[in-house]
Formats: sequence, structure tokens, C-alpha cells
Amino acid sequence: MGLLTTRNLSKNYQMGDVSIAALSEVNLEIEKGTFVSVIGPSGSGKSTLLNLIGCLDQPSSGSIQMAHQEISKLDSRQRAKFRGEHLGFVFQHFNLIPVLTVYENVEYPLLMVKAGNNQYQRERILALLDAVGVLEQQAKYPHQISGGQMQRVAVARALVTQPELVIADEPTANLDHDTAYKIINLMKTMKDKSETTFIFSTHDPKIIGEAEIIYTLEDGTIKNQEDRRNHV
Repeated sequence: MGLLTTRNLSKNYQMGDVSIAALSEVNLEIEKGTFVSVIGPSGSGKSTLLNLIGCLDQPSSGSIQMAHQEISKLDSRQRAKFRGEHLGFVFQHFNLIPVLTVYENVEYPLLMVKAGNNQYQRERILALLDAVGVLEQQAKYPHQISGGQMQRVAVARALVTQPELVIADEPTANLDHDTAYKIINLMKTMKDKSETTFIFSTHDPKIIGEAEIIYTLEDGTIKNQEDRRNHV
């Protein structure tokens, strides 16, 4: 079942008198419950594509449709509401709030969308912290835990609002390979449990091998699509 579709998606940046094409007429379809990787060299447009899908930026032209909405036309307030209700994010640099505990970092998105009552929130947060293996760290602050643990917290935070789509831009770039592999497997496990769709970018070929669908970007265009679901 289709979850997200882009049609002729393009993004240009103006550098003085010069217009630079970061993306050019990108067409893709992402199905519900899939594990999708966007790969390509630095500057190929991966982050631009994920930012557009994540309602963090607007395209120069083309369309993005998700949850029966044309999200590329939303204004800033509507995009913020859409992100809170439908999307989760896992960032390269973790982006945990340093003055909040592990528990409070995962709680924060729920407070932003005012989801459920306090008992529901607590049960949801504790269940996720347990699922990602950091329940015992819940009272600690980000600087008191390891990078791998911080990224586990970030995965829990991304999932706490039960989003339809989680967007992860280079989520393992600051981790050693063994930890990175564990994080990718954790996201796959959470995907299987919740049927959440994941789309992520990475340069690590071993981690790319864990993806079900692979889109290859070069110079802002999709050069190849590989569906590995029949081979994994």
C-alpha cells in the first residue's frame, strides 16, 4: 500500500545570480512498512530529498503526497503540525536536548502533540525505552551515556508518537560499525513490530545491504532503484 509519492520533485538553491539544482524531477513511491535506503555520494541530494519529505523544506517544483495530503504546499505552521502527527526523525548528531533526561527527551514529542493522558505517555515511553535497551538509563542525561545509547534514545524518541514514517539522515555516521549495525537492526525490528516505514541515508555498504528498497541518487536525480524484498 502506497504511503508517500513524489512527482517531478525538484529543488533549486540560489547562489547569487546562479541557480543550483540540488534535486531534479525525482519520482519515487514508498510503501507502508518498508525499510528504504537513499544512497549516493556527498552532494548527490540525499539530505535535500529527506528534508523535503520531512516537511523541513519546500520544493521549487513538483509534488509530495502523503496521508492523502499534498504536503509540498503546506505553510510553515501546517508543516509543523504534519511533522508532529505523521513523522519521526533520527539525526546524524543525535540532537538530544542536553538539559533533559533520557526519559524527558523521549517524552518531549508527546508533549508537543499533546498525545494521550499522562499514564498513556508514561507507559508508551517506558515500553520504548525498554524495547531499545536503555530503560536503565532513563534518569541520566545525554552526556552521561554512550553515542550508541544516545542513538537508541533517538530511535525511541522518533517512534513515541507512533508516526507513519521515520526519516533518518545518516543516523549511524558518528557510530563505530558494530554499533551502527546494531542501530540499523534495531530500526528494522521496530519497523516489523509497528509497521512503521523507515527511509534513511547512509554511506556504509554493509548497512545498505540491510535495506529492502534502495534508491541511488546522483547529481540530484534517481539513477537506480533496487527492490531486494524477494532476495532477503
